[in-house]
Amino acid sequence: MKKTFLLTILTFLFLDMNAQRPGNRGEGPGGQTTPLKITGKVVDSETSVGLEFATISLFSRRDSSLITGAMTGPDGTFEITTRPGAFFAKAEYIAYEVYTWNIPIDRDAIREGNNNIDLGEVKLYAAGIELAEVEIRGEKSEVQFSLDKRVFNVGKDLANQGGSAQDILDNVPSVTVDIEGNVSLRGSSGVRMLIDGRPSGLLGADNANGLRSIPANLIDRVEVITNPSARYEAEGMAGIINIVLKKQTGSGFNGSFDVNGGYPESAGVGANINYRKGDLNWFANYGLRYRSSPGGGFSYQESTFGEELFIQEQDQDRNRTGLSNSVRLGIDYYLKEKETLTGSLLFRRSEEDNLATIIYKDYLQSFPTNLTGITTRTDDEKEDETNFEYSINYRKEFSNRDHELKATVQYRDNTESQGSDFLEVAEILQGSPKPDLIQRSVNQEGQNSWLLQFDFSRPLGKDHKYETGLRSSIREIDNDYLVEEMRDGSFVNLVGLSNNFRYDEYVHAAYFIYGNKFKKFSFQAGIRGEYSDVITELIQTSEINDRDYINFFPSAHLNYELPGNNAVQVSYSRRLRRPRFWDLNPFFTFSDSRNTFSGNPNLDPELTDSYEIGHIKYWDKGTISGSFFYRHTTDAIERILIFNPDGTTNRQPQNLATQDDYGLELTFSYSGLEWLRLDGNANFFRSQTNGQNVDASFQADALTWFSRLTSRMTLWNNSDLQLRFNYRGPRETTQGRTNGIASLDLGWSMDVMNKQATLTLSVRDLFNSRKRAGETIGEGFYRVSEFQWRARSFNLNFNYRINQRKQRQRRGEREEGDGEFEGQF
Repeated sequence: MKKTFLLTILTFLFLDMNAQRPGNRGEGPGGQTTPLKITGKVVDSETSVGLEFATISLFSRRDSSLITGAMTGPDGTFEITTRPGAFFAKAEYIAYEVYTWNIPIDRDAIREGNNNIDLGEVKLYAAGIELAEVEIRGEKSEVQFSLDKRVFNVGKDLANQGGSAQDILDNVPSVTVDIEGNVSLRGSSGVRMLIDGRPSGLLGADNANGLRSIPANLIDRVEVITNPSARYEAEGMAGIINIVLKKQTGSGFNGSFDVNGGYPESAGVGANINYRKGDLNWFANYGLRYRSSPGGGFSYQESTFGEELFIQEQDQDRNRTGLSNSVRLGIDYYLKEKETLTGSLLFRRSEEDNLATIIYKDYLQSFPTNLTGITTRTDDEKEDETNFEYSINYRKEFSNRDHELKATVQYRDNTESQGSDFLEVAEILQGSPKPDLIQRSVNQEGQNSWLLQFDFSRPLGKDHKYETGLRSSIREIDNDYLVEEMRDGSFVNLVGLSNNFRYDEYVHAAYFIYGNKFKKFSFQAGIRGEYSDVITELIQTSEINDRDYINFFPSAHLNYELPGNNAVQVSYSRRLRRPRFWDLNPFFTFSDSRNTFSGNPNLDPELTDSYEIGHIKYWDKGTISGSFFYRHTTDAIERILIFNPDGTTNRQPQNLATQDDYGLELTFSYSGLEWLRLDGNANFFRSQTNGQNVDASFQADALTWFSRLTSRMTLWNNSDLQLRFNYRGPRETTQGRTNGIASLDLGWSMDVMNKQATLTLSVRDLFNSRKRAGETIGEGFYRVSEFQWRARSFNLNFNYRINQRKQRQRRGEREEGDGEFEGQF
């Protein structure tokens, strides 16, 4: 980008020189020159997303001298004012091919006073390796930056080939995934998960299980939006993570196919295919995945009741095995050049067989001498889940590129069935013997939901723009939970654990956004109103909890362009986190009879005010960005550990008074050497929690950090090596602390079969160190524990591509229907 940087500086010099040049063509009476205004928008060729800070340079056709230039704004638009003449232009952007074309001049129109030239969308293609006969490989950079969004391109991430969506997210900047599959953004768990910009059946009834069953080969990129505007639904106090699935739109047939296997036992196949002809584009994705996930851990616990000290050791081994199928079929129908109707069907089926063994060792007063008993409990669980999703999307672009109408109708139907058989055998060394316990639990859950969404945007004059939209979502969940115990040869219901729970959620929203630009400033301000009605009911006891509320969510974003490819953004938004279904469901999990989890139907939603200031700087060989953020949350939801007199515990969510989060995030990329690329991310944050409304001791002041560093090296022809180091620092909690975690992932790939295929070997958690450890402290209670969700894994993946390479188009050619430059050539 040295070249781009110099062109940017020279632009201002030539602007001044050009203003002093006499005698250009197009002069009116008295020597007055009618200025020529050239406008357009630079976009990514695949996503049509505007590219901010792209450089447009205008050259004279006569002697190739630089005349003037401009840089694109936040939405990729640009404007150049100059005297009429014969010009050619270049569009340049980091990690993209330089595009050069002639500027068409209609001299008759200029004489008549029509001196505006609109080039439409200028499409840039991802930079690649130039091959014979100008054939190129289109590969984007792994991480792309903007002030309010990070885009993680999955295709170049070697360490996660053959993995799942959960593995992908655990290596995305700013994102962490804990051992239970819960996703956090900048240290906060209130994240809204979307698929292709909408809620999806692929995520299932709960995000963790759904993410484990989505094969990585279905995913094109992950978008992380840290401070969303009023355009987005208010759900997700920490931000939004949008997983974008693969979909091609090129003419003819093209696709890619994956086969993989690994250890611990895993295997999968996948396909992404597309066929486009005329006004129809057919697309399909398929993923079949089997995975075995061994894990386990231990804990040591002391609890004091009166004069007696009870000590408990716990060892746990578990193995989760799962088989999942995911199918997505769809069709784009191009009604007109700028009008598209898309219909899609999604089906997902997963089956899991999970076996867990827990061994409890109980001591009285002293450890390890006074052992009183050993208890072994096994849990053989089977879980089946089926998801259907039907979606219709309509999109119309009007004559102006920022004048757009979009509408979506979506229906989802999810069912989940879980059944567990429990056997508990006690060896009593002191006291009376206990009979074996034979228990079972069955959980049946059904969920259906509707989504209707309408979005409209329109420019008002040169730099003004407004957006508006409506959104309604309806979600209904029925959950039947039954726990039984064998007594006298037959199963009897365990009262207090079994019940039917119904959850109904209705959310209706409307928003309005206005934006404007003047010189180097641009701003956007909006307001979103949401009406929420959440009804929960315990069927057996007829307990109904009906909560409805109206909230308003303002947002504001202010951008300022600095010289030298710098920009600053200041933003504010108000966000919401509604209690999830399992947060409200009062029934216990029963896998570990001594340590259970339950919901709280009296939870209120969290409300968060989020502030952020960010800076981004581009060089020719790298990018660096930094953000400082602050979030103030009321009614913060946190799971509190409750200690019972019999030594058992239960975790239940509670609303704590406030939580204040302060953070600094730094992200960079460097590709200064032909054989090396570096990407890094570090988050430093402080979280202060005040839970005195629940208990005077529930206060925490956590200062922690996490970071990632990825190095990708080209070793020899068609071969790459990638190393990724992850570190998550220790953190204080309201009831203790968690320890730090360091781990290393490794990936190696080689192009084979004349570069039509790629072979990738990856190792996740090379040193088998990704384990969660920490301690919990309460009045008369102490626990230290360590747990690993999945051990070190090896994976071998083979990817084969059909018609995935692109041919560079000759100047002036364009594919029918792609709308490039609106037929200017």
